[in-house]
Amino acid sequence: MIAADAMVENVHFLPDDPAETIGRKLLRCNLSDLAAMGARPEGWLLTVARPPSIEDKWFEGFCRGIKEDQTLFNLSLLGGDTTSTSGPLVLSLTILGSVPPGHAIKRQGIRAGDGLWVTGTIGDGALGLRALQGIIDDPSGYLAYRYRMPQPRVGAPLYGLASGAMDVSDGLLQDAGHLARENALGVTVYAADVPFSRAALECGPEWLETCLTGGDDYELLFAVPPDKEKALLQSPFLETVEGAIPVTRIGVFHNKSDGVTVIDKNEKILSFKKFGWSHF
Repeated sequence: MIAADAMVENVHFLPDDPAETIGRKLLRCNLSDLAAMGARPEGWLLTVARPPSIEDKWFEGFCRGIKEDQTLFNLSLLGGDTTSTSGPLVLSLTILGSVPPGHAIKRQGIRAGDGLWVTGTIGDGALGLRALQGIIDDPSGYLAYRYRMPQPRVGAPLYGLASGAMDVSDGLLQDAGHLARENALGVTVYAADVPFSRAALECGPEWLETCLTGGDDYELLFAVPPDKEKALLQSPFLETVEGAIPVTRIGVFHNKSDGVTVIDKNEKILSFKKFGWSHF
């Protein structure tokens, strides 16, 4: 299995973010892609486009952070390339993983009636960016930490339970729409069932749209057939490399190919300006 992601200064990280966390975020975003496929990480390649403003001391911190996560997730650097640029700093990582034959979890395979599930909590990364920008308060620093340090769910035992999966990077609603579209289905998301952290709830209901559409969650979003839900619920905390993590049912797929519908606790349809991040 192969996945690749690029990070650009002032787009995917802030110029004053610690170099150690930038390196770890780059690796963890790619690890999250492997986790969604049920793959075990094996190694990675790095390409760096370095502007003259980035000093050697910065790269020392960058490498320290990546080395720490190499140990944690048990993989190593295989190679890569460096080049210069007038700016900004661009980092691109390609990760390689393995999975037993026939055990890969794909995006296709979801059927009408399958439930939509998610690991962990949603919205912390998007709110963390707003906190670092000074838009909202983050007294504990938890939200900023979640933005800078994604938690890839490597090792989540979804094979045999999930009919399809991906990780949440561009926004919960947008990525739920990707799963629905690739299976010629629609999906209903129950906003009241989406799990939020205490720090996110303390920001208030006015941040609901940001939480559902902001991205940078790097949680697993997956479908589970009704006859598999009992088995999933018998062990509601998935064991991953970084410990146990809860899973929550937040919606259902259906035959109407009408994209994503979001309803509140009163069954009122909610509308948003956009469903997530667009790369174009």
